[in-house]
Amino acid sequence: MVDPKKRRYLYISLSVFSAIGLSLLLYFMLLRLQGVGAVLRTISDILAPFVYGGVVAYLLRPLCNAYESFLVELFPKKLKRLSNSIAVILSLVTGILIVYTLIIMVAPQLYQSVLSLWNSMPEKINQFVAWATGIFGEDEKMLQLFNTASQMLMEELETWAKNTLVPYISNIVSGVGSSVLKVLNFLYDMLIGLIVAVYLLGSRKKFARQSVLLVRSTLKPKWADMFLAEIAFIDRVFGGFIDGKLVDSAIIGVLCYIGCLIFKFPNPLLIAAIVGITNIIPFFGPFIGAIPSTFLILIEDPIKALWFVLFVLVLQQLDGNIIGPAILGDRTGLSSFWVLFTIILFGGLWGVVGMIIAVPLFAVIYDTIKKLVRRGLVTKDQIELWQQYKADYPDDDSKPKSE
Repeated sequence: MVDPKKRRYLYISLSVFSAIGLSLLLYFMLLRLQGVGAVLRTISDILAPFVYGGVVAYLLRPLCNAYESFLVELFPKKLKRLSNSIAVILSLVTGILIVYTLIIMVAPQLYQSVLSLWNSMPEKINQFVAWATGIFGEDEKMLQLFNTASQMLMEELETWAKNTLVPYISNIVSGVGSSVLKVLNFLYDMLIGLIVAVYLLGSRKKFARQSVLLVRSTLKPKWADMFLAEIAFIDRVFGGFIDGKLVDSAIIGVLCYIGCLIFKFPNPLLIAAIVGITNIIPFFGPFIGAIPSTFLILIEDPIKALWFVLFVLVLQQLDGNIIGPAILGDRTGLSSFWVLFTIILFGGLWGVVGMIIAVPLFAVIYDTIKKLVRRGLVTKDQIELWQQYKADYPDDDSKPKSE
């Protein structure tokens, strides 16, 4: 049997050695930061198909589970083994058909709307100025303001086209070879990603069992239960929020398109696409989509632009109070302040992707901190602080030791 003092010294030596090793590794990484970044970029490029495949499999997993549940009830016992394979194929085909249908239906009309809008932009601006002149014709200052604004807008458009658009098109034409290569690489990664998604969906239950076995064989039962419960919570928050937000945004886009047709707003499909896509972004999405849409209507009919603003406000109230809660529920448990904070923070760090995943990501961080606070209050038997905690989280059934 090993002497306890020797064991203690051994642990101290291993700790010191590990600390020195980690320090040297951190120093090397900081010293070779550019080289480490290049290696990480190379690895990310190599693993890009697996990232795409993982995202596709995660989005299609609820659909695959639904198909499998239906097929298990439909097939006899001898054919139930095929239900998983058929469900994977059906879910992948369904996803591809949805994307293909959206592209075929929306892309040509969007292109025509943008092209016609660009060609008619000078005429629309002149019509807007004529309308403003008819309304404020007697006010010389207002008339001068509209004339100056229209001239500045036309000059900005010409300058943008000359200095930005034309060089950009020239770069595309001159670099058409590299652009085609990038497109081919992306298509190759997506094709491999779809194959990866098929394998992930087909073996999702096996991977889940293996992961559980790995966790339980590595950690103590108490810590394994906590870790698995946290993973289940992360999956529930991310999966439920992202899937629900996609469905919610699709419904808002359809309702916006129907409303644009009823009220005869110009470019209905383009406006509905902008409103529906930007609605994926929590909190700021409605404002981001409403600003360019209102401008598109404003240059054609200022009165309709005012009605469109009112229509969007009603639509977003409908989404925020009825449609959104019915689909998403209270999946995150975050207040409006934390939603605003996290969207600004992660949007500044990772752009649009950060704004989309900000709410579920911060919900996980917030839940982890809440559990640490709860554990500290329970173990330290802080009765007074526990009462404050229970006032903020009345659904928590944990109790301090003295209760």
